[in-house]
Amino acid sequence: MPALLSRLAEIEAKAHDRSTNVIGRDEPRQLFLPGLNEFFRAMPNHLARSSLFAPVARGPKRIHKGTVLVSRIDATITYWDEQLDESQADVWMQAMHAALAKPLGEPVRLNRAEFLRMLGRHTGQYEYAWLHRSMRALTFAMLVVETTSQGQPKLHVGKTRALHLVDGYDYDDTAQAYTLRIDPRWRDMYSNREFALIDWVKRRRFAVHQDMAKALQRLIATSRDCTQRHDLTWLKLKLEYGGRMRDFVVALKRAMRELERLEIIAGGQVELSKKGTPQSAWTKL
Repeated sequence: MPALLSRLAEIEAKAHDRSTNVIGRDEPRQLFLPGLNEFFRAMPNHLARSSLFAPVARGPKRIHKGTVLVSRIDATITYWDEQLDESQADVWMQAMHAALAKPLGEPVRLNRAEFLRMLGRHTGQYEYAWLHRSMRALTFAMLVVETTSQGQPKLHVGKTRALHLVDGYDYDDTAQAYTLRIDPRWRDMYSNREFALIDWVKRRRFAVHQDMAKALQRLIATSRDCTQRHDLTWLKLKLEYGGRMRDFVVALKRAMRELERLEIIAGGQVELSKKGTPQSAWTKL
């Protein structure tokens, strides 16, 4: 009997080891996004609809410490670190696009000059310094995403996820290349086709000082609706516009003209809703 018990214990231990190895073997998976090709970039809808990236002025940025971002009612996004701008949205989308070539979690190597050219930017000391600051900002940037129901947290049944936009990076000055680490959990943020496809060719054709139009391009891409309307008060907050409403309307109309020039929308206008409140309206092309 002691020999039998010893043998059973040995078999059980081996079975446990095999089970542990299988469960612990978290096979890296690639980030497959239907419809994505070299001419498009992608951003999860939760982020594209939020104020995480916004057309704010260059220079020192507002520092967030547990700030609840402006977003849609299906998620609450809490953010820590500096306000990110549209140029940093470009950096992040291009970095995630590069990560598509490898299973998530594996190092992603980026030559800095080639990376800048993919953004449609020049190469030089100023641009290299800008890219380095952007990589640092994306690495520090942390957000907590909580799914909600009618604007309230889904207690016990919802999901909460804390993520950095870039999990970390190394820079090799000799090779002039970055090696990024992307958290594999970003795969879930793109799941169920919950992402916006951004026309990269048109994005690189925006005129200078048209960051509001670039921000609206991302918002437009989050919905399949042909006719899109947004309350101006919400839109002003989402775009982090701190000036007067009448000045915002002027800037918004200028942005809509740029979107029309690039054939992203048609018929952009400011109108009154059925409730008598001002709203933007356009037709997505």
